[in-house]
Amino acid sequence: MTPQNVVDMLESRGVVDSGVAYDLTQDSVHNGKDILQVLLDYGIFNNEDEFWAVVAEELAADHLDLSSYEPPPSVINIIPSGMARLYGAFPVTLDGRGLHVAFTDPLNPQLVEDLRFGLGKEIVPVVARRNHVQSLIDKHYGTSSPSIDDIFGGLSAVGKDSPEVEANSAPIVKFVDLVMAQAIKEKASDIHFEPFEHEFKIRYRVDGALYEMAPPPVHLANSVISRIKVMSSMNIAERRVPQDGRIMTVVNGKPVDMRVNSLPTQHGESVVLRVLDRSSVNLDLEHLGMPPYLFDYITETINKPNGIFIVTGPTGAGKTTTLYACLRRINTIDTKVLTAEDPVEYELDGIMQVPVNEAVGLTFGKALRAFLRQDPDRIMVGEMRDVETAQIAIQASLTGHLVLSTLHTNDAAGAVTRLVDMGVEPFLVSATLEGVLAQRLLRTICKNCRAPYDPSLSILNQLGLSQDDLGGKKFYTGSGCDKCGGSGYKGRKGIYELLEVSDPIRELITQKAPSLVLKQKAIELGMATLREDGLRNIYDGETTIEEVLKYT
Repeated sequence: MTPQNVVDMLESRGVVDSGVAYDLTQDSVHNGKDILQVLLDYGIFNNEDEFWAVVAEELAADHLDLSSYEPPPSVINIIPSGMARLYGAFPVTLDGRGLHVAFTDPLNPQLVEDLRFGLGKEIVPVVARRNHVQSLIDKHYGTSSPSIDDIFGGLSAVGKDSPEVEANSAPIVKFVDLVMAQAIKEKASDIHFEPFEHEFKIRYRVDGALYEMAPPPVHLANSVISRIKVMSSMNIAERRVPQDGRIMTVVNGKPVDMRVNSLPTQHGESVVLRVLDRSSVNLDLEHLGMPPYLFDYITETINKPNGIFIVTGPTGAGKTTTLYACLRRINTIDTKVLTAEDPVEYELDGIMQVPVNEAVGLTFGKALRAFLRQDPDRIMVGEMRDVETAQIAIQASLTGHLVLSTLHTNDAAGAVTRLVDMGVEPFLVSATLEGVLAQRLLRTICKNCRAPYDPSLSILNQLGLSQDDLGGKKFYTGSGCDKCGGSGYKGRKGIYELLEVSDPIRELITQKAPSLVLKQKAIELGMATLREDGLRNIYDGETTIEEVLKYT
């Protein structure tokens, strides 16, 4: 159950007021505590049963004690095991009204709807203690995930109706849910559905690398893609133009938000789901693994009353995560923060977020111009794409606002010359820019199978190192194990390059110096490059030489 859902329900019923509701949510989200435990800690309820009684009242559902309940096998067999585990659903009884089901998250109406679709039966939700429901699911359905083969068994009969009809058939619904559940379990950032002439590929991106899963029969491509389009509220009949959508659902008992994009190709629509991991937005600046000097500089810069701070790097370098961590730090009760994003990836409490919509003329530039009339203290612009946006950001900075934004450049110095190339006057860049942070995300070595090794001379030469430079330093690699899927890597971390805009740098910017000259001067003044920060991580045993060579 999401803390927000629970707190909204309690607030609407008058159990708590808005101030307490905010405190409860913050305590649960920021401290990673279960919302039910937080309610008991605050004394809102004396025991768990009191809470579930309120939930039952809210849903106008029966409140049952399932601690020693044993349903007949005929009822258990109605819900397939994979589906029971996926939805956190346990069947209690079957009568004229329908199948009475207890859910681990009864406040999520989507689960009831999906189960009704999947089973083709009327579902009557009942309320019971979450741990009792989970124990019954584990006891009667096992704790392992449903297998692809289980699902494929039910898919053999599919393929005779139109994709639109089949999108809501039980096997297709189950299959798509399973793919999503597996992706979330593997901590994938993206899920790719790719139709080719003779095969239908499904791939996950985990820690920046793509992995292929067992492919479903090619004739199911249209049905599977239609199901995703139904879930993301796209036009299912339109297959000739790209579309965007969003899926908000619950997978393995956790709320999941996915951004969906479809693209017409020669053999059908290719669909990519970007998994928006809400746990990453709970990251604080302290948890991003920055060296202390960098953390101190950023903290100082984002607390300045005005100026521009830019984070730069390619797509997927973690720029958004860094900016959100900055926003969380400056999001205090005495500060008005506005963001313009395309699209809004994560919702942040207490911050006004505006989704850019170029189709209706709401560009970054237009949003930014409107922001200045909203009396903000700090502004975040998702991306400086054009001279209009850059000029208004500079104007905002000159009139006493702090502006955070991103650019797509290879290094920190490149961001300065990009702004000048866009058409911004160099003296304005020099006057407003406070700092540029370039970053990349590197895969980290799996802790379970990490082992020391001696790199070859040729690979050391690529890094620009000789045997004399090593001085007894150790190098590590991952040999591959079950925990990392044989890749030798598990998780990612950032490497950084910070360009501090000091007086000598400002002088060079005003003189329109090329980025190479800016970079050389910054290195003279003590800037650690991306490559040097990568080397630091190699020596700390965090990552491999190959990863650093690949990204720097």
